[in-house]
Amino acid sequence: MTLDKAKRGQHVKIISIPNENIRAQAIRFGIAEGEVVLCEEVLPAGPIVLRKNRQEIAIGRGLANRITIALN
Repeated sequence: MTLDKAKRGQHVKIISIPNENIRAQAIRFGIAEGEVVLCEEVLPAGPIVLRKNRQEIAIGRGLANRITIALN
């Protein structure tokens, strides 16, 4: 399953970020493979808002559909 399919309130584990450029961009946001994050909000036709610790991170749909996740 990809991150853009996550529902509000779900805890998800980042399994794979296939592209090295996308992986570097995600690491800058504090998200790496193996991290567990909360899907805080899914905005219609907009970004996916994740919460890690006390930080909220908005990830665009284009990036979210390339990140593989598993429900946690």
